[in-house]
Amino acid sequence: MTISSPANPQTYVYDFSMGDRSQGDLLGGKGANLAEMTRMGLPVPPGFTITTEACRYFLEHGHGPDGLRIQIAQETAHLEEVMGRRLGDPENPLLVSVRSGARFSMPGMMETVLNIGLNDASVAGLARHAGDQHFAWDSYRRLIQMFGKTVLDLPGDDFEHALEDMKASAGVVTDIDLPVASLKRLVDVYKSIVREGTGHEFPQDPYQQLDLAIRSVFHSWNTDRARLYRRQERIPHTLGTAVNVQVMAFGNAGEGSGTGVAFTRDPGSGARGVYGDYLQNAQGEDVVAGIRNALPLQDLEGIDKAAYDELIDTMNKLELHYRDLCDIEFTIEKGKLWMLQTRVGKRTAAAAFRIAVQLVDEGVISMDEALMRVTGHQLGQLMFPRFASSDSDQKIGRGMNASPGAAVGRVVFDSKTAVDWAAAGERVILVRRETNPDDLEGMIAAAGILTSRGGKTSHAAVVARGMGKTAVCGAESLDVDTKARVMTTEDGLVVKEGDVLSINGSTGDVFLGEVPVVESNVVMYFESGLEAALADADEPTAELIKAVDRIMQHADHQRRLAVRANADTPEDATRARHMGAEGIGLLRTEHMFLGERKTYVERLILADDEADRKEALEALLPLQRKDFIRILEAMDGLPVTIRLIDPPLHEFLPNLTELAVRVALAEARGEDVESDLRLLQAVNRLHEQNPMLGLRGVRLGLVLPGLFALQVRAIAEAACFRQRMGGHPRAEIMIPLVGSIQELELVIDEAAGVLKEVADANGCTLRFPIGTMIELPRAALTAGQIAEAAEFFSFGTNDLTQTTWGFSRDDVESAFFSAYLEKGVFGVSPFESLDREGVGELVRIAVEKGRLTRPNLHCGVCGEHGGDPDSIHFFDQVGLDYVSCSPFRVPVARLEAGRASLERHVSSGQVGVTLSDTR
Repeated sequence: MTISSPANPQTYVYDFSMGDRSQGDLLGGKGANLAEMTRMGLPVPPGFTITTEACRYFLEHGHGPDGLRIQIAQETAHLEEVMGRRLGDPENPLLVSVRSGARFSMPGMMETVLNIGLNDASVAGLARHAGDQHFAWDSYRRLIQMFGKTVLDLPGDDFEHALEDMKASAGVVTDIDLPVASLKRLVDVYKSIVREGTGHEFPQDPYQQLDLAIRSVFHSWNTDRARLYRRQERIPHTLGTAVNVQVMAFGNAGEGSGTGVAFTRDPGSGARGVYGDYLQNAQGEDVVAGIRNALPLQDLEGIDKAAYDELIDTMNKLELHYRDLCDIEFTIEKGKLWMLQTRVGKRTAAAAFRIAVQLVDEGVISMDEALMRVTGHQLGQLMFPRFASSDSDQKIGRGMNASPGAAVGRVVFDSKTAVDWAAAGERVILVRRETNPDDLEGMIAAAGILTSRGGKTSHAAVVARGMGKTAVCGAESLDVDTKARVMTTEDGLVVKEGDVLSINGSTGDVFLGEVPVVESNVVMYFESGLEAALADADEPTAELIKAVDRIMQHADHQRRLAVRANADTPEDATRARHMGAEGIGLLRTEHMFLGERKTYVERLILADDEADRKEALEALLPLQRKDFIRILEAMDGLPVTIRLIDPPLHEFLPNLTELAVRVALAEARGEDVESDLRLLQAVNRLHEQNPMLGLRGVRLGLVLPGLFALQVRAIAEAACFRQRMGGHPRAEIMIPLVGSIQELELVIDEAAGVLKEVADANGCTLRFPIGTMIELPRAALTAGQIAEAAEFFSFGTNDLTQTTWGFSRDDVESAFFSAYLEKGVFGVSPFESLDREGVGELVRIAVEKGRLTRPNLHCGVCGEHGGDPDSIHFFDQVGLDYVSCSPFRVPVARLEAGRASLERHVSSGQVGVTLSDTR
């Protein structure tokens, strides 16, 4: 990192005593929390943090900023002075770790190097000072192995195979059992791997080791797996990572030493109590990698009660200080406890709801804060199905319940196969001895993850919980052979790749074959009420349901946005109402014309004269009227926004190619083709190259006389019938694909005449608002004019996204979206989450212009974005009145609407809420 020496260099390096947890953007999450623990007076090994600003500069310019090298040298010298030891000292060397630390936790995605400072001379000094040859040489081989893989980019398998060969030749099972002579030979083998792989010797200069390790951590921000993880978690690529340089605490220093990971509550279930893993005579990476099965944290009490008591006391202090579940990494070196990391812990969806409400009941946080600590995504996870029973006679093993849920799929033994099979439509279970960061793509693709090694804090468990994936870890009775692509049970049963497995992440059970699933208890709560959902629930499930109920009630109390549902049938409408929908925001009438009714529309479109057209319309009227009666009954008293027919024309006509072939074959056989030929001529006349931008929406209603009038009449007669039955129908008529006020005025004039005629004939009152969908950029830009006629706007963000980007969704998603996501053109698909800068800006413009013309203009959204959590927050900000989504997403939208209101109040300073980001 070549630099100059400016007079007043910017600070790029912070001692742990200089920062605090509020500086996560600058110091990264790990660095900020190490600084916070230092300020709290907890036992933290000294060290310093290189800022994210330095990383961003390095990645942009290929070298560090001016002043960085000098600041690192100064802080290193300060560490040496404080510790009374020097890096590389052959008598008593100082050793440090170099770890990444991004703003948001990215477990295992970036690099870590331990034991920096060891070389051929200092390893002997470490052995003499510690009085332990095994500890010193084990630390040296770990350094070369980690440095070779992460810094020098050598294949990790080369080192692993050498380690396995050495254990085999020594006749031992674990690395801690290797004799000193074997460790020395292993160091020589590792150095030869470095020499052959790089053409250079392993670096003996400890300051060069430190410099190269820091560079490696910077570079690791942009590795494929790190970028993939950030896309999965929606973490911006622009943040960069901090680098933490910290004095080593040795968990592998022999008797009285060890390392562990602890949580202040169970991150899987939310249960209170001691939770975590501990490995004796090991370094921290051993626990996370899961290469040895750890002891439950409770066992530490019997091993070293003083250290255990201090750890529990520290955990309590941290949870009270952070006011949330804390994830802690610690090392015990010869009886001395050292805190290596803390952060607000990742948790499962169930744990998030339970912990939030627990903290409210303990007086730690408010209900507002509890609402902000759960997400719509987590609520959606809780609504997934669960296994009907865990009593299947096909149970073949059991591991640790690392991440809850029910997953069924075909067995695969490597990440690439998981990705390939999933892309082909298969549900897969990724089976590994243990996972590592290179398995991330397969973990994302898989329905569930099963490992035979590792614990609840292993890489597989932590990443799975963060992604909401079902996972069972540490199923020791299952022998996984990834080379042979088989898994063998204790009873000798062989499970091959492609066989079906079912894994229960809530219990840890593993089953051969497909176990039936049933509806989630949380879905039962929404559909049948609290009492019904609690009837057969066990204690943890009951606690969860009660927590969901309390938070949902608070979200409903806080939210400004109403939540409606997109529903086309009485059954959908009824379910939506049970889910808490406050009306229907989109009833797509074209769906009512599919199946047998399609022929009526075909007759209408192909009618040659007024008589044929009238006959077709008269056949459709009673069918439409009956549809609307049933839906208005299901949503009695609530608004029902009915979109007049809006299909691409080709959906109601025979396929041109198929029809032409049929006519040609009939002619060749000498058959009568007059009817089909007439149909073919009409289809040819109406054929469109781009039906999505052709004769549809308002255009179809204007071109086909009587079509919209038929629908308006059916709605009006249905409403009159419901009024006579004592109901309270609240229909709203929505005109689709409007681009100009003239189009809208023509339809409104026709509709108003029909409504008056039906009202007069039936003696009923029909005051239906008539509005339009805003789904074309021109409509958004001329919204002020359109609002002169429209009484409400509903944003059709699916089509608005297509027409703004110039996309045909059915074509582009498979054609190039994956490449756009990979290259960073999209952070997320614009059909999944609203494009705020483009489509969102059109929404904002339309709302503002529309309300300048009509101040009381009612505005909502009925595209798929209405159920997307991030998009809901935007819709709240721009002042929409409601969102509408699928019935199943209604609870998610209600929750996020409540969170959006709180978020808006927090940003404006109206309320004080401490937000806890667990990404």
